Amino acid sequence: MDLYDLGSVPALDSQLFYHALADLGREGLLLLSPASPYVCVGYHQDAAREVDLAFCRARGIPVFRREVGGGAVYLDGGQVFFQLVLRREDPRIPASRDAFYRTFLEPVVRVYRRMGIAAEYKPVNDLVVGARKVSGSGVGEIGEGLVFVGNVILDFDYRTMARVLNVPDEKFRDKVFRTLEENLSTVRRELGAERATAWTAERVRGLLAEEFARLVGPLVPREPDDALRDRAEALRPVFQSEAWLLARRGRGRGREIRIRSGLQVLHRLHKAKGGLLRADFELVEGRLHAVSLSGDFFCYPPEGVERLEALLEGAPPAEAVPRIEAFLAAEGVELPGVAAADWAALFTA
Repeated sequence: MDLYDLGSVPALDSQLFYHALADLGREGLLLLSPASPYVCVGYHQDAAREVDLAFCRARGIPVFRREVGGGAVYLDGGQVFFQLVLRREDPRIPASRDAFYRTFLEPVVRVYRRMGIAAEYKPVNDLVVGARKVSGSGVGEIGEGLVFVGNVILDFDYRTMARVLNVPDEKFRDKVFRTLEENLSTVRRELGAERATAWTAERVRGLLAEEFARLVGPLVPREPDDALRDRAEALRPVFQSEAWLLARRGRGRGREIRIRSGLQVLHRLHKAKGGLLRADFELVEGRLHAVSLSGDFFCYPPEGVERLEALLEGAPPAEAVPRIEAFLAAEGVELPGVAAADWAALFTA
């Protein structure tokens, strides 16, 4: 298999080359970092809904759409990308996506452990140290190829990641920032600043090449040839076009930001007869956490909302209806025009 160790490349090129390789029906492993920051949205997302495009334009941060699913991410030179392109009929590809991630993330697990970081695989597609995510990845089908992309996070700009997202208000943005800081880690944080300096992007690319070779077989270093560069250039205007970026693929009734497997930060809206209901909350391993309720409804007594928030702490979403019904029946709380089913609509898909 061909190995393209590209080093630091222009931001858009860090997306174009693996798309081009897949379009050409060729296999290969690409290792690289973007030379400047950008935001990348998943194939199925509505970019205008997920990203603060005005802020990004004002700050000169490009926004691109990839042909791989997943969420909006802030990417910069503090991350080393691995991009593995296989033909769909390649016999090394497991039958299920779960089995694929478990198999093809193993080289990345070994890279982290060689650096002294006890990373473990967490289904569906994360690597974690304890409860902290240290690497994200995704799989997509492009042309006749199956592409597997992910990163080794040397360092991360949490503040800018929280800022580029399109969120309902600054309170929710602060919640996203705090949750990111608590649950997304880096080589620098895990090893400490002094030890982390030994692990340059070049050295990490070398480890990735060694470990992926153990899985897919010998890797032959080569430079992008004319066919690959020509195909990348043909894709460039598509990836730079507003039509491609702003294609309205995502739908929803709020905001949902995935931090890692088993942890999401959500903002939900529901219009009840008695007013608009809002809920900001975390879904941690399938249970509600840090629920904050607001809106333009009336509640008697006013502190009934805080009691309801506390009641929902730790509950699976499926238990929201019976808990809320029991609360409203027993606690003497009145919410004119708002039924238990209205509240439950905020916590169920």
